[in-house]
Amino acid sequence: MAQFPDTPSFTGFNTPSRVEADIEDLDVDGTIPPEIDGAFFRVQPDPQFPPLLGDDIAFNGDGMITRFHIHDGQVDFKQRWAKTDKWHAERKAGRGLFGKYRNPVTDDPSVKGMIRSTANTNAWIYAGKLWAMKEDSPALIMDPATMETDAFETWEGAMKSQTFTAHPKIDPATGNMVAIGYAASGLCTEDVSYMEVAPDGSLVREKWFKVPYYCMMHDFGITEDYLVLHIVPSTSSWEYLEQKREHFAFDTTMPVYLGIIPRRDDLKDEDIRWFKRDNCFASHVVNAWQEGSKVHFVIPEAKNNMFPFFPDIHGAPFNGAEAMSKLTRWTVDMASNGEDFAEIEQLTDTASEFPRIDDRFTGVKNRYTWGLEMDMSRPNELKGGSAGGFLMNCLFLKDLETGAEQHWWCGPVSSMQEPCFIPRSKDAPEGDGWIVMICNRLADHNSDLLIFDALDIEKGPVATVHVPIRLRFGLHGNFALSEDIGLKAKQPEPA
Repeated sequence: MAQFPDTPSFTGFNTPSRVEADIEDLDVDGTIPPEIDGAFFRVQPDPQFPPLLGDDIAFNGDGMITRFHIHDGQVDFKQRWAKTDKWHAERKAGRGLFGKYRNPVTDDPSVKGMIRSTANTNAWIYAGKLWAMKEDSPALIMDPATMETDAFETWEGAMKSQTFTAHPKIDPATGNMVAIGYAASGLCTEDVSYMEVAPDGSLVREKWFKVPYYCMMHDFGITEDYLVLHIVPSTSSWEYLEQKREHFAFDTTMPVYLGIIPRRDDLKDEDIRWFKRDNCFASHVVNAWQEGSKVHFVIPEAKNNMFPFFPDIHGAPFNGAEAMSKLTRWTVDMASNGEDFAEIEQLTDTASEFPRIDDRFTGVKNRYTWGLEMDMSRPNELKGGSAGGFLMNCLFLKDLETGAEQHWWCGPVSSMQEPCFIPRSKDAPEGDGWIVMICNRLADHNSDLLIFDALDIEKGPVATVHVPIRLRFGLHGNFALSEDIGLKAKQPEPA
């Protein structure tokens, strides 16, 4: 009999859902834009079984992929498990076998050496495949039409890295998918692989390099010439893992680095520039681009650790005020001789995370970014339902060119999940399209899919799609055209 713990990670809105479902033509308030013909995929950590060790952090749940197929003015829902090796082993045993987050020391001996991936961090579409991603392992490949699981992608062993990113980027010039794998040679190692995958799905580049110290490298940026990688001390070691802790802890005494890594086949460690600054926290990346000899890198930056479930390595209590991140631009000059940053500029006083852009502008200078705002001045009657427990209660639009901002509040008993941009057409101007995102209705324990005009979010959603089941807090998601993923394309009107 499954008995989940009576703890914040497993109760209230975070109660495990464990629902696979197919629901056609969801109930809608408003009007679905008829031009949208594609699918929004997102993923939530959703534990199949109670945790092996009695409790767990919410981020350690099994991957559950949701697909919203938006077509002909309606929305169809499909949800399936990402069936990893972990999922199969635990399903066969009828119980949890894996222990703490990314700590194999805490696992049942029967699964020693098995790929531990939960595939719960990103649902990514590329080369006609659905990639269910967790950065501690290869990506899990699924069929985007049937949503059935295939296998982990290693290119028949050609990929030597043990890991693959959960935040790949598409180079708009080549169409290649750019990825990294940190801890490429094993847990807590300083080896990182830089990889590129061609639009036909073939692995065309894998180069390795070393970073200043081991840490979580959850996201990165690219430009035309460079991979841009921030090194922030959410760190670990085998000595720390032997204490049977979750994998990471934050070290406020360590410096932060920005690596500028040339994207080329003859890459050597000595070709990499490492710029150094004082301690801070940064995880997700808005974008990076080059201007002359300068490289710009925009991220939400916080003074201190944003992850309350990963402690301060020196024992300091979590500091919520210092965990509020704000969009910040880091600039380094490749023409300089030293390791100092050229400039660090905070771009707003609005606290936000989970930034997204019009992905067609990845690696080049972009104007717009959307994110989840944490506005503590708004009324809040019910907590929970957000990643990490943060009150993500507003959709936020920032115009990086003019500085203008827009904000849309979801109300006192709701919270929001990561936005995703849908362009109106393949050649539409930047920002011309829609934002889709999940809204957690915390009082009713259900969820809505919201659709906004991307550049006019303050007028509220143009459509609210009601989901008759509760979607747990999710991490990342992406949109793909129906024609690119084997779903029925929109039929022309009869003459």
